[in-house]
Amino acid sequence: MSDVIVKDSNGTVLEDGDSVTLIKDLKVKGTSETLKRGTLVKNIRLTSRAGEIECNTKKVKGLVLKTEFLKKA
Repeated sequence: MSDVIVKDSNGTVLEDGDSVTLIKDLKVKGTSETLKRGTLVKNIRLTSRAGEIECNTKKVKGLVLKTEFLKKA
């Protein structure tokens, strides 16, 4: 797992526990929620896939986000 390098939309390396900001409004599948651009997501967890992170928001728990829609806060 440590050999996977996860980068945000700007190419900045992300690590477990980082905070990220959304750069685009995202609809959450399976719910009626939309995460707005500029939303701060704290304490992310890296997955075994380079283009994805796991996180929790105030409204949605256990969310997987693609790193192309994130920038490090």
